Amino acid sequence: MGRAWIRAIDRADDAELVGLVDLDPRAVEAALAARGPSVASGTDAVALARAEGADGIVDVTVPVAHLPVNLAALDAGYPVLCEKPVTPTVRDALILVAASETTGRLLMVSQSRRYYAALDELRRRAADLGGAELLSTEFLKAPHFGGFREEMDHPLLVDMAIHSFDVARAVLDRVPLTVDCRSFNPSWSWFRGDAAAEALFEFEGGARFQYFGSWVAPGLETSWNGSWRAGTARGTVTWDGESAVEVQEGDGPVERLDVVPAPHESIEGSLAEFLAAVRSGASPSGEIHANVWTLAMVEAAVRSAETRTTVDIPALIDDARDQALATDIRDDLRTVLASWSSPHERLLRTAVRA
Repeated sequence: MGRAWIRAIDRADDAELVGLVDLDPRAVEAALAARGPSVASGTDAVALARAEGADGIVDVTVPVAHLPVNLAALDAGYPVLCEKPVTPTVRDALILVAASETTGRLLMVSQSRRYYAALDELRRRAADLGGAELLSTEFLKAPHFGGFREEMDHPLLVDMAIHSFDVARAVLDRVPLTVDCRSFNPSWSWFRGDAAAEALFEFEGGARFQYFGSWVAPGLETSWNGSWRAGTARGTVTWDGESAVEVQEGDGPVERLDVVPAPHESIEGSLAEFLAAVRSGASPSGEIHANVWTLAMVEAAVRSAETRTTVDIPALIDDARDQALATDIRDDLRTVLASWSSPHERLLRTAVRA
C-alpha cells in the first residue's frame, strides 16, 4: 500500500511527495528504486516532515503502529491521512479523537472504496426514489494471500468487511445501532480463521443493511467492491461494484447505466478529499469522529460473531471510552475523554454525517 500511495501522490496535480519514511531503510531504498526519482528519506516521520517543509503526512504503517505515528504527527501540528483501519480497536481510535481535538489538527481515515462515480450514482438514484432503507451487499472472492491474513481469527471481518460497512454508512447516511453477525469457515477454506460471514445491521429509523461475504468463493466472483442492492419506497437501485448501475421505479422500465469513472477514484479519491480539506478547512467524510462509527461496526460484528448475540454499537463506543481511560495515556487526552458525558453522542455532535 505504501507504493500505491506513492503512485497516487505522484499522479496528483496538486501534491508533491517530499519524503519517504520506514523503520527499515531497505524498504525505502526498494520503493525509491521502483519509483525512479528520489526524495529525502528517514526513519522518523515528524523529523523528516520538518526538515522537508511538508504540509501533511500520509500514514501507511501497519495498523498497530497507527496510534503512536498519528499521535506524533498531530502533536507536531501536521494533518494526517491514515490508511484504514485507523487503529485495531475503537478504544485506541477514541484516543486519537481526543488528540485531534486537543491539537486542532485534521485526522482523516482513507476509506477508499467510497470514492467511485458509480457508487455516487447509486446514492443519487436511491435518494431520488425516496432514500434507501433496505441495503444489501454480497462480497465473494477467493484470494490466496499467504502470510498473516490466512492466520487471523476473523480475516474477512477485520481486514476486508470494513470497506462494505463504510459504504453502507455512506449510502444510508444514518447511525448504525445494532448488529447480529455469524462467521464461519467453509470446509474447503485455506484460511485458519473464519473466512466467511453474514451480518444484519439495524440503523436509526429502522433501516437495515445485510452483508454476506466470503474470501473462499472461487468462481463467479464479485468485484472487490462487492455487488449492491438498495431498496426504497418507490423502487430499487443496484450496482455491480464496477461501472454498471441499474434503476427501476416501481414496475417501470429498467434503466441501465454504464457510469464513466471519476477523475479520482479509490485512494486517489481519498487523497483529493484530504488535500481539499487541508486547504479549505472543511471536514472530510473520513474525519476521525465520523470514521469511528465504521470501525465500531467491525468490532461489534466480531463481538457478535464470537458471542452469538446482538451487539449494541453506541454502547460499544461508550465502553471503549472507559477502556481508554483505563490505559496509560497523557493527562491532556485523559481530560478530553473524561469530559464526554456520552462518547457516541460526542462523535455525532462533532462529525459530519456518514
